[in-house]
Amino acid sequence: MSHEILVLGAGYAGLAAAGRAAHNIRRDALDAHITLVNAAPDFVERVRLHQVAAGQDVGVHPLSASLDGTGIDLVLGRVEHVDTGRRTVRVSVAGPERPEEQQGPEGQEGQAEPEREISYDTLVYALGSDAGPGVVPGAAEHTHNAASLGSAWALARRIRENAPHSVAVVGGGLTGVETATEIAESHPRLRVELLTRGRVADGLSPRGRAHVHRVLSRLGVSTREGVSVAGVDSVGLRLADGSRVDADLVVWNAGFGVATLAAEAGLTVDRDGRAVVDTDQRSVSHPDVYVVGDAAHAVGVHGDPQRMSCAMGLPMGWTAADAVTARVRGDEPELPPFADLFQCVSLGRRDGLVQFVRGDDSPVRFVLTGRPAALYKEYIVAYAYGVLNGGQGQPDQYLMLVRWAARHWLKRHSARNRGAEVAGSV
Repeated sequence: MSHEILVLGAGYAGLAAAGRAAHNIRRDALDAHITLVNAAPDFVERVRLHQVAAGQDVGVHPLSASLDGTGIDLVLGRVEHVDTGRRTVRVSVAGPERPEEQQGPEGQEGQAEPEREISYDTLVYALGSDAGPGVVPGAAEHTHNAASLGSAWALARRIRENAPHSVAVVGGGLTGVETATEIAESHPRLRVELLTRGRVADGLSPRGRAHVHRVLSRLGVSTREGVSVAGVDSVGLRLADGSRVDADLVVWNAGFGVATLAAEAGLTVDRDGRAVVDTDQRSVSHPDVYVVGDAAHAVGVHGDPQRMSCAMGLPMGWTAADAVTARVRGDEPELPPFADLFQCVSLGRRDGLVQFVRGDDSPVRFVLTGRPAALYKEYIVAYAYGVLNGGQGQPDQYLMLVRWAARHWLKRHSARNRGAEVAGSV
């Protein structure tokens, strides 16, 4: 019988895994079939959601276009339960989770049944992440975020319809920076303030952070570093020191969270609920399950978990696909590790930052800034979707780069360690 590969989630990692596996199946004439389950009929460029939140129309990408001619079957619905013992997944197909503006025509294939059970031989779990749980009192009730297409649309609608005078963006990581700069540039009359417990863009190099601060200042975004939010209400924020920040609208960017489905299915997970995988993206507890993207706790060349990002989601998906199809073919995969190359940051539509990094994701001095950096990121984002959609570029080119970075880092790291051992023996 045909080997059934079931992919859950059609974000960057899931779509990369499904497309790469389909390519390998055709190339090697394997007796295998792929089913892809996704809650919505469109691929979401998640790295553009801060643009959506600012009110920009970034377009939609129907999955049917990406999957045309691949032989992949698409099932629209929400994953309800994964039974690793029976190797089945229960999917609710009564109506995909998507904003009303994006509802498809009635009678769309797959929507007539309230539930469907799908069997698999190999499962690729790629359900990604969403906004982290709001542990601060009032955060769940009084804040917006741009972690999903629906929430980004809701935020844009709130700005458009309520005409707020002030917006407080909580979280000084790269997502918070992108959101604050995009809103400030698109709505110059808004007073935008960025608040963070640590430093703004703390993971960047000094040169990178300096450029971020220059752009924030140019766009009129005020910043508060080293502050903690103790509560949120309808008129702003209460800080831990007892002071207040008045705001008509609060945007929360204090981290991401993953669904509990992997843990409920019995997979070994970390304290954040991310499934622990080996270098092939294979679950360490369930050898017929592969986990990719934000839902995976994958260790990089540096020994720490890979950060949640599109940059890691793509090679994770391709690596899992190569491993799965190799085992279907009867081989054991021999896949080199991969590592980070750079971080791309949008600072509005006319400015940006490309922070080049070592294989362990730590920043180096070299950065690209300004309009060239904005164009560089646009190229990377377009290239990523082009690869997933069967357009220009090949996954192997991207994998070659990230795996080269891993080998380069490992070589330098080993040489440094050998040097330390020699120095210690002298």
